[in-house]
Amino acid sequence: MTDTVLVTGASGFVGAAVARAAVARGFKVKVLMRAAANRANVARLDVEAVTGDMRDAASMTSALDGVRYLFHVAADYRLWARDPNEIANNNLQGARAVMGAAQATGVERIVYTSSVAALKPVNGVAVDETSRHTPQSVIGAYKLSKLLAEREVERRIAEEGLACVIVSPSTPIGPRDIKPTPTGRIIVEMANGKMPAFLDTGLNLVHVEDVAEGHFLALEKGKIGENYILGGTDVPLQAMLGDIGDMVGRKPPRVKLPRGPLFPLAYAAEAVARITGKEPFLTADALRMSRYRMFFSSEKAKRELGYGARPYARGLEDALAWFGSNGYLK
Repeated sequence: MTDTVLVTGASGFVGAAVARAAVARGFKVKVLMRAAANRANVARLDVEAVTGDMRDAASMTSALDGVRYLFHVAADYRLWARDPNEIANNNLQGARAVMGAAQATGVERIVYTSSVAALKPVNGVAVDETSRHTPQSVIGAYKLSKLLAEREVERRIAEEGLACVIVSPSTPIGPRDIKPTPTGRIIVEMANGKMPAFLDTGLNLVHVEDVAEGHFLALEKGKIGENYILGGTDVPLQAMLGDIGDMVGRKPPRVKLPRGPLFPLAYAAEAVARITGKEPFLTADALRMSRYRMFFSSEKAKRELGYGARPYARGLEDALAWFGSNGYLK
C-alpha cells in the first residue's frame, strides 16, 4: 500500500517543490490549501487538494486522516504587514494547530519547515544551528514569528514526544516562485533593469529543489528533535546582482548605498503601504537586517543526512527561465 503524505503550503514556493518531490518518489500526496489560494503551482500535479487552514485544528485533523508523514511547510511569509502581530500569531497558531492535529491523528513522522530566520547571523562567519536568536535579538515580525513557532515545535518534541525533525532552509531560489518571495523580487527587478544600486549585505542562496530534497533526507535520516540547515552558497548581494546581469545582458549596479539615508524612504514606503495594503519593496526592518551578511553552514545536514546543493548559479538560471516564461520579465 502506498504511503500518504500531507504537504501544507503547497501553493507556495518551497511547498510546491516538496509536493513535486513527494509525487516523484511515488507517495500518495495530499496538499492543504486555503480556499483562496492560487493553485497554479500544483495545477498539473497528481495530488489530492484539501481545503483548509493551518490555524484551524478541525480542518487539520480532517486533512491528516490516513496520512503517515507530514511536511508542515506553510507559513505566513511576509516581511511586512499593517499589523506585525498578525504574522507572528498566524505562524505560531499554525504550528500549534498542525502539531496538535498530527499528534491526535497518530502521524508517524513530521518534518517541520522552520527557517534560518530563527538563527542569529554573525558577520564574517557562516553560522550553524547552534547560533540561536532570542525574542529580544531577532529583527522583524517574520523572523520573530518563525522563532516562536520553532520554539513551540521544540517544546512539543521535548515535553510531549512529538516525532518531528526540523529543517531550516536558507534563501531558496528557482522555478515557481509565484508570489514572488523577497529574493525573487530582487531577481526580477535586477533582470528588468530596476536595480541601480545595492546595499553591502549577503545571503546564502540555494536551489529550491535542493531544499525539497533535503526535506526527504530529513524524513528518512534525520534525528527526532534535531534541526538541519538546508543551505547552499554564501553570496554577497553585489555578486548576486552581477551574476544576474551577466545572465540577462544588463550592467550590474556599481553604486553602494549607505543605509542611514534610506530609513526615511523606508518609513515613507511603509506609510504608503498602510494605505494601499501592498507590501513595500523597502522596509525599515529589511534595512536593519541588511547590516548582516546572512551566511550559514549546512555541514550538519551534509554529515548526518547526505545533503548536498548544486551551484547557486543554477538556481538563478532556473529562476530567470521561469520568470521569463511566466511574464515577470520585460
